[in-house]
Amino acid sequence: QVQLVESGGGSVQPGESLRLSCAASGSIYRINAMGWYRQAPGKQRELVASITSSGSANYADSVKGRFTISRDNAKNTVYLQTNGLKPDDTAVYYCNAAVLRWSWSDAVDYWGKGTQVTVSS
Repeated sequence: QVQLVESGGGSVQPGESLRLSCAASGSIYRINAMGWYRQAPGKQRELVASITSSGSANYADSVKGRFTISRDNAKNTVYLQTNGLKPDDTAVYYCNAAVLRWSWSDAVDYWGKGTQVTVSS
């Protein structure tokens, strides 16, 4: 099995920062793309940022210039540095990883349970 565990969420004031982490563990041969999604109350889950195994990143327009995604392939960990947080960033943030459990298998999407980020004055 594969587990993704997020950490680093919390309650902050507008303009502050948080660094989210997500560590993958279990039976892993290789991880392809990793990403962060978020879901606010009453809204659909949306992509925040994603990163390929070679480090190519993609961001939602709403977070460009404020958030930075990175990863440590040796640790099977992805990070999301969130700067200049706004109340609209309030959501549960979920980690996603496309994992190959064996060299011959296809990649399967795994999800973490989420970490709450609340931005309020």
